[in-house]
Amino acid sequence: MTDIVDNNAARRYELDIDGHIAAAYYELSGNVITFTHTEVPTELGGKGIGSKLVKGALDQVRARGLRVVAQCPFVKACIGKHPDYADLVG
Repeated sequence: MTDIVDNNAARRYELDIDGHIAAAYYELSGNVITFTHTEVPTELGGKGIGSKLVKGALDQVRARGLRVVAQCPFVKACIGKHPDYADLVG
């Protein structure tokens, strides 16, 4: 497994596994990042890849001092299951 990468040009965090890219798309405005959509390829489904991607992205967001808006239902659910990320929402 590789690390989560912030692909600024595509406005998404990426996790590349065996040539398949899982991505969490976002919009950035000032110090607020809005997650809009998460995609996990069928080949990677059911393996916890989406959660690994979102948690890795949220860790990077925290390190950058950004606030999070979770428009994406998957990101919102992940934050709900991991309350240690709740402080980022605002």
